[in-house]
Amino acid sequence: MRFQVSKPVLAGQEKEYVLDAIDSGWISSNGPYIARFERLLDEFLGVEGVIAVCNGTAALHVAYLGLGLAAGQEVIVPTLTYVATANAVTYCGARPVFAECDRESWNVSLATIAAAWSSRTVGVSLVHLYGRPAPIEEIAALARARGAWLLEDCAESLGATWRGKATGTFGDASMFSFYGNKTISTGEGGAVYLREARRREVARMLRGQGMDPRRRYWHPVIGYNYRMTNIAAAIGVGQMERVEHHLAERRRIAAAYAMRLRSLAAEGLLQLPGEDAGSVNSHWLYSIVLAGGGAPRRARIQEHLAARGIETRPFFVPMHQLPMYRGSERFPVAERIADHGLNLPTYTGLSDRDIDEICDGLSDAVTRTAEVR
Repeated sequence: MRFQVSKPVLAGQEKEYVLDAIDSGWISSNGPYIARFERLLDEFLGVEGVIAVCNGTAALHVAYLGLGLAAGQEVIVPTLTYVATANAVTYCGARPVFAECDRESWNVSLATIAAAWSSRTVGVSLVHLYGRPAPIEEIAALARARGAWLLEDCAESLGATWRGKATGTFGDASMFSFYGNKTISTGEGGAVYLREARRREVARMLRGQGMDPRRRYWHPVIGYNYRMTNIAAAIGVGQMERVEHHLAERRRIAAAYAMRLRSLAAEGLLQLPGEDAGSVNSHWLYSIVLAGGGAPRRARIQEHLAARGIETRPFFVPMHQLPMYRGSERFPVAERIADHGLNLPTYTGLSDRDIDEICDGLSDAVTRTAEVR
């Protein structure tokens, strides 16, 4: 594909830092770049105590355990999200309970969270889908009022803000992903933040096989090997040094797509991603929802674009439709959005001419298949 949906852009000092880590001999889970990467994340988010881990799923697992999630408890999770958000709840022996999404924002809302609540609910896992902040303040207030914790799944929203404050800083815990397709990448990697210092201590212990930091080889709890390597952190430092550039590129690309696709949106042929007043969408992936035709029509549009060398990706399959989570409950809004959603190429360096070509191909495909709406 000439235009991938996403790709890492290593245009800073990543190579220099990786070679430095190799030359130093610190290539595993010790070394100066890990602490340096964590400090850069602290500074960017305006918090203290971010913990780097080996991937985003590990970050979720450590966050849930740090919050005290236990067997038999329930956590409310959006049904329209990536599977890791629900899976990490299951790792703890707890049960994910799914919430419907909003037709306009594609995120959960205060109403859909409240509708999923039960006497066994101990927490809410709030995903900022594709980089658009969910209504975090009112959902946080609901969780506090009902004595539950709130975790922000920011795997897709690094750099997004709500009323000037970074996503990942509103809840009791948050997590981030630095997989190769994210806004910044360490190849594989993640980070977790817990607001309470005692919970951060637990998370750090769990990350490193449960070893007591004050007594070597003493393991008072069962832990996990979730540590980030110094080499991965070296890449992360180079990426974080240019994070504002990568975010500005996402905003430029999103604005270019919005301008070129607004006529199709005005004709009712597709829905563009929005932004709530007071919030900033990080546009991890520029995503649209087609007006009709379901998954078969979307597949035809994808085939048309692929023939032009343009990669696209469908939206996530809702959790309640997956075999291990399937039940009798239906979520029609999430199902429709999932069947019609499409992610377009979004990465640093995508030129205006590239976006013109992608939009020309999309417009042609949408028009050709309009009869199946």
